[in-house]
Amino acid sequence: MEKITLEICAASVASCMAAQEGGANRIELCDNLLEGGTTPSYATIALAREKVNIALYPIIRPRGGDFLYDELEFEIMKKDIQLCKQLGCEGVVIGLLTAAGKIDLPRTKELVELAWPMGVTFHRAFDMTDDPFQALEDVIATGCERILTSGQRNTAAEGASLIAELVQKAEGRIAIMAGSGVRANNVAALVNTTHAKEYHTTAKAYIDSQMQYRNPNVSMGGIPGVPEYGIAVSQAEQVKLIRSNAEEALNAG
Repeated sequence: MEKITLEICAASVASCMAAQEGGANRIELCDNLLEGGTTPSYATIALAREKVNIALYPIIRPRGGDFLYDELEFEIMKKDIQLCKQLGCEGVVIGLLTAAGKIDLPRTKELVELAWPMGVTFHRAFDMTDDPFQALEDVIATGCERILTSGQRNTAAEGASLIAELVQKAEGRIAIMAGSGVRANNVAALVNTTHAKEYHTTAKAYIDSQMQYRNPNVSMGGIPGVPEYGIAVSQAEQVKLIRSNAEEALNAG
């Protein structure tokens, strides 16, 4: 029976533990999911490393927004990579672009070399490049081991045809991991369309806060559709279901 590699995007230690319980292979650990993920705190990485034994890949992203970083931000990224190495992480997740929408080859290579022997994933900054096929070759040249992509669309389901092309053109030189909007109800279709063997999802649900007093006059979040008193946590049962549905599709026929 063929297996998929399932990565859970976890924004807390609790989510890391749920990912492991559900049978995930790897965790992308981040903060600020609503900004697409930023570097988690030292304590979060350290405690996650204590609590789980599956592969742990913190995202190295000093802020939300675009992926064009100045020298101070680049220095922060280097120091965070060194901390992840000291804490015993198996890898890190990075993504750097030029102002023209190309892969920032020199600085990406520098970070890959700094991270060694940790592995390196190039994240969805890839989806913001001007030419995905040139970007594919450039990321391969940097020494990254995989690319996380939604096929340059908002979700992997929308970008499935491009993901399939990337899988074909990669020819095994780098792993192509489909992510963004991957759910139990669509992962089988993604497997059949893209032929990717790696998938990335939060597998999360919003858990209602235990706060009893809730001030109706103040909002600390202010993001439409996001519950003010909801805590996003990955769900072990969803992790299991996504894996099961993906592997059933992979091995059908």
